[in-house]
Amino acid sequence: MADTYYVTEEGLQKLKEELDQLRNVERPQIAKMLAEARDKGDLTENAEYSAAKEAQGMLEMKIARLEDLIARARVIDESKIDTSTVRILNKVKIKNKINNLVMEYQIVPESEANLKQGKIAVNSPIAQGLIGRKVGEIVEVKVPSGVIPFEIISISTV
Repeated sequence: MADTYYVTEEGLQKLKEELDQLRNVERPQIAKMLAEARDKGDLTENAEYSAAKEAQGMLEMKIARLEDLIARARVIDESKIDTSTVRILNKVKIKNKINNLVMEYQIVPESEANLKQGKIAVNSPIAQGLIGRKVGEIVEVKVPSGVIPFEIISISTV
């Protein structure tokens, strides 16, 4: 068993729903595909059967991965999040010191990251540079395009 996997209540619920979908909808569909392909005769040269077996293997791998994540999941209590320094689930307003662009991000577990919603993964370069820092600090964040200085304007909870 690997490390603890931190997740919000909402994130854990999504994982459980996805697992339920895979087990109760997709698994029976693949079993049906296998049965239909088996009925067509010789399995050694049956491309349909081979494709269904491969899909079954991929599905079982996804199910095992989700079961592992759920088993390792620890729900983060959002009411006890400290805002004195940047931490997971904090909403952080930062200012790019080069172009003066102000951005606001929420730092979330990797599985919940969604840039369109302003949610960045805790293991992203920007989040890694911000974690543990305080309001007013200038942080040099190494990104693929170089190093960008950011000023932390505010830290809040959701």
